[in-house]
Amino acid sequence: MMDCLPDQLVWEILSRVKKTTDRNSLSLACKRLHGLDNEQRQSLRVGCGLDPANEALTSLCSRFSNLTKVEITYAGWMSKLGKQLDDEGLLILSNCCRSIVDLTLSYCTFITDLGLGHLSSCSKLSALKLNFTTRITGCGILSLVAGCKVLTILHLVRCLNVSSFEWLEYLGKLETLEDLSIKNCRAIGEGDLIKLGSSWKKLKCLQFEVDVNYRYMKVYDRSAVDRWQKQWVACENMVELSLVNCIISPGRGLACVLGKCKNLEKIHLDKCVGVRDSDIIGLAQKSKNLRSIFLRVQSDFSLPLLMNNPLRLTDECLKAMAQNCSMLESVRISYSDGDFPSFSSFTLDGILSLIQKCPLRELAFDQVYSFNDVGMEALCLAQYLETLELVRCQEISDEGLQLVGQFPRLSILRLIKCLGVSDDGLKPLVGSYKLELLAVEDCPQISERGVLGAAKSVSFRQDLSWLY
Repeated sequence: MMDCLPDQLVWEILSRVKKTTDRNSLSLACKRLHGLDNEQRQSLRVGCGLDPANEALTSLCSRFSNLTKVEITYAGWMSKLGKQLDDEGLLILSNCCRSIVDLTLSYCTFITDLGLGHLSSCSKLSALKLNFTTRITGCGILSLVAGCKVLTILHLVRCLNVSSFEWLEYLGKLETLEDLSIKNCRAIGEGDLIKLGSSWKKLKCLQFEVDVNYRYMKVYDRSAVDRWQKQWVACENMVELSLVNCIISPGRGLACVLGKCKNLEKIHLDKCVGVRDSDIIGLAQKSKNLRSIFLRVQSDFSLPLLMNNPLRLTDECLKAMAQNCSMLESVRISYSDGDFPSFSSFTLDGILSLIQKCPLRELAFDQVYSFNDVGMEALCLAQYLETLELVRCQEISDEGLQLVGQFPRLSILRLIKCLGVSDDGLKPLVGSYKLELLAVEDCPQISERGVLGAAKSVSFRQDLSWLY
């Protein structure tokens, strides 16, 4: 019967089989399926099982002639598993897969700048993701971007020997980059990003994460500071911005970016030192399309940088978002471990302004002690709220938890390490099946028996070691 089906229909069937193991099994069913699968297969993920690596890759590239996406990962690799893919392997890849568009290299510790240079002949390569490729430097990145002139996505994660060098400036002149992610690359600092130059106007997504152990060691070069202040950093197309462990200093570095993102939809600020109310207020006033914000705040006043100017976010920035961001759907506020939440300046008043004025669908608090039963009562009027996550919110009691049944559209509730709630707080939910999902983790007064029947799907885990 398979022989009677037209190729187009068989191709459609194959395209709906997503798991690689299922595709492999299906291709062994008959010669026709094997041949069509070889033609249609566009993505390939290989790693430790590739032995001998170069010969196996040659065979795979010959079999699948239309590959556009390749991921090579050696997570968990040990020497007994055979030699990793090396520079010669990337030469094979560049020669056999001329149509490659998306390449990911993870834990490929045998690959050097020479191998990365081989990829410069892949003229269609538009996405490159490097994760813990420790022998690659900025020279290798430069040789690649010099040949791959349509690169729109570049992710560098824990590439410890990659400095900003000339590649960042060269990439900036191309004006093709739309998605840049640099995480825990110790030789690249916040100040280096100014080298992107005119590419800022094209950038849609920026993720920048500083290794926390190196954060306070960054020293701004005076010329870099001047460039930030003199150069107009145009961020009109920025849609998503994520900054982790960064230092936000007035008039320089990433502070110049925050107030210029007119079309920002999602912002993630995680333990960024120096963020001020004025930064968030300016962001709220410019970014009318803001839909999601994540703030993980720390009360760290130990740095000399902050001694004469204690920088804390207050209700003013929350009220500015409530006033200006009419499309805000997701708010997550957290205080990092080891800090003192009681020092925070976010009061219930600021939080209520968000609840009352924004069409929130997702709300999450972690160690936000100002959020209490009164806040839970306010959520009874949150018409769009679908997901609520409470982590270490110790001011919420059973009285507040019992109001969950009155939240108009809530379908997902997560309670994690909350000391003030018990089985009694969940009793109104038992048998109602209002919630699609109830997840309870490490709440000492809630038992496994207490969550039974409180939602269509229930997840329960209890490990109280965090209390001691």
